[in-house]
Amino acid sequence: MFETVLLPIDPSREALEPEGKALELARRDGSRLVLLSVLTPVTGKKHDHEAVAGVLSQTRKRCEQAGVICQEVERSGKPASVICDVVNDLNVDVIVMGTRGVNLESDSGSTAAQVLQLAPCPVLVVP
Repeated sequence: MFETVLLPIDPSREALEPEGKALELARRDGSRLVLLSVLTPVTGKKHDHEAVAGVLSQTRKRCEQAGVICQEVERSGKPASVICDVVNDLNVDVIVMGTRGVNLESDSGSTAAQVLQLAPCPVLVVP
């Protein structure tokens, strides 16, 4: 059903929660899994880059252990816009992402809420 699954990643706990669901979808459908890290200009410091690189590396290893083919993509910019750009660039079929557990209707500034509004494909938000 889904040829390409996009999993945006950052070092927060919330970003790691949807990993299992993304792996489940990718295994079930034989999908390619794209791991995306987005560095924002404010957080684009060297130590932030290293933290994100470490999370990407650990996630890639877990994907490989699960038998899922994955690709790593790193971009800079505003997260919601970058996520949607990558969807278009890589013909992504579904985005799997986490949320901080806030009400998405009342927190329209959250990345998940913005992606829900902008995404040209289905978005699976994992609490």
